[in-house]
Amino acid sequence: MPIVRELAPTLLGLAVLALIATAVLALYRVPHRWAPVLAIVRGAAQLAVISVILSGVITSPLWVSLALLVMFGVAAATATHRVGWSAEHAGMMAAAMAIGVGTTLVVVFATGAIELSARYALAIGGIVIGNAMSIATLAGRRFTETVDDRWDEVEGWLALGATPRQSTLEQARAAVYSALIPSVDQTKTTGLVTLPGAFVGAIFGGVSPLEAGRFQVVVLAAIMCTGALTAVIVAAWLAPVRVRPARLR
Repeated sequence: MPIVRELAPTLLGLAVLALIATAVLALYRVPHRWAPVLAIVRGAAQLAVISVILSGVITSPLWVSLALLVMFGVAAATATHRVGWSAEHAGMMAAAMAIGVGTTLVVVFATGAIELSARYALAIGGIVIGNAMSIATLAGRRFTETVDDRWDEVEGWLALGATPRQSTLEQARAAVYSALIPSVDQTKTTGLVTLPGAFVGAIFGGVSPLEAGRFQVVVLAAIMCTGALTAVIVAAWLAPVRVRPARLR
């Protein structure tokens, strides 16, 4: 079949890359060594399905809005799972990500930085939702791990009369900073170390480098804004700690 022959090199490349990743993790005896393979398989399947779906709805504001809601729901659920599933954590992640993503998209489209259209809303919306998920996860996990590691210090502040929020304020601030490091580094090195997929894809699609660069700069700023809001809300929400948090897996 023509489509099988066309996809064969891609499938071979994916298989080799997944095999190398799994072999390295297995040799080093890393837990959950099959996670990269499962992630690649799942991602490929999801992209195949979403490609078919989006080809017919990308110009419909209603369907694009629905797609973004589904993306947001999955992202919030994933972030919640990473910090320990509970109703409170689910509400925290949903609220933090909604404020971060919502504020960013309002600014981007209200200022005219990017034209308001179904196509652009889907593109930038999906990007900021994905990054909000990662940053929320990092902020939550880093805060919990830091408080656990420095629990003697936290207990000392509590014994001196500090409130639960005051006793973990430094850990919360450090968690926000740590959660933003990947996004900050990516933004600082764009064009020197990395060429973002949105930028390269736009150029390959026939868009002028200047226009592609303008879009990418807005995307990077949107990621930073979304991440800052999301991380601060997550850390501030978790900050009032009265008992030592359980170590995350």
